[in-house]
Amino acid sequence: MARLVDLSHEIEHGMVTYRGLPAPTISDWLSRDASRARYAADTTFQIGKIELLANTGTYIDAPFHRYDGRPDIAGYALDAVADLEGLVVRAKQRSGRGLDATWFRDSDVRGKAVLVHTGWDAHWRTDTYAAGEHPFLTRDAAEHLARAGAALVGIDSLNIDDDKDGSRPTHTTLLGAGIAIVEHMTNLGAVPDVGFRFFAVPPKVKGMGSFPVRAFAQVGDAR
Repeated sequence: MARLVDLSHEIEHGMVTYRGLPAPTISDWLSRDASRARYAADTTFQIGKIELLANTGTYIDAPFHRYDGRPDIAGYALDAVADLEGLVVRAKQRSGRGLDATWFRDSDVRGKAVLVHTGWDAHWRTDTYAAGEHPFLTRDAAEHLARAGAALVGIDSLNIDDDKDGSRPTHTTLLGAGIAIVEHMTNLGAVPDVGFRFFAVPPKVKGMGSFPVRAFAQVGDAR
């Protein structure tokens, strides 16, 4: 039997994804107490309201995030972000921050969601997570993944790029090739290296280059 493995961080009021950027504000638009005046006795509803930056929690990037005039979040076909064959690259044991092409050369990535398991999610919502020492993919890793035909690349880290490099070569290369990026993943240790399907579907919102997703893996036979 198939099982589903959640690979997303929970979004809650006031949480910080990137230091210095606005935190989400979650509240009632209609509270249960206020709804009593609208409905029959013992019938209540809650209607919530949320204001959040697109880059909050676990989210996906579209080419529009980097390139003006390129497809936005609404432009993703479902088969580009759902039911993808998955591959996990284990990179918890590393000597430095940058993960280069050698981490991927021995894997067949064509048409796959390539998820990079660094273990950095263990620091989620701590000072360490955002302290500028997170693991990332180098330019040559991104170029290799693009040439090799990866469908999507995800990472359980603050940024798929070195946040000290303003040119953002990995975003530039992958999004330039139309390859989706999913950042701030978690729980990748709970999925196998291969033999699973990956899903990271955003709402169909026009004009957005990034948006939170409920990323998850389906492990095993769903039939």
